[in-house]
Amino acid sequence: MHKLLLVLSIAMVTGGCGILYKQPIYQGNLLEKANVDQLQTGMSKQQVSLLLGSPSIEDPFHHNRWDYTATQRTDRVGHTEIKNLTLWFEGDTLAKWEGDYFPEQDEDLAKSAPKQFGRNLPKEKDKRRGR
Repeated sequence: MHKLLLVLSIAMVTGGCGILYKQPIYQGNLLEKANVDQLQTGMSKQQVSLLLGSPSIEDPFHHNRWDYTATQRTDRVGHTEIKNLTLWFEGDTLAKWEGDYFPEQDEDLAKSAPKQFGRNLPKEKDKRRGR
């Protein structure tokens, strides 16, 4: 009885601290590299919005600046990686941009998803007819 109680208490303590598993968290605008590579000076705000989506931060005091911010936390310790991409407009046209983003985010997520989350789809079986 004492051994069972000891095992249960250790499991509760380690499970509550996040030692066993910590959910990866992705927030903000995860921009695709292909879309950011298509940015060109002179594009309208509407074209940029269609390409990248709405900005995560649209400053009400600076209408000519859009900020795309993304964060990810994937380790157990809780270190958060922050990336910012800032676009400046002159009037309605894109003047310049700078910053960083997660350029290969979709590809990296696709590769690491089975390891992080487990396989959730069955493997394909032989689909020949008549068998």
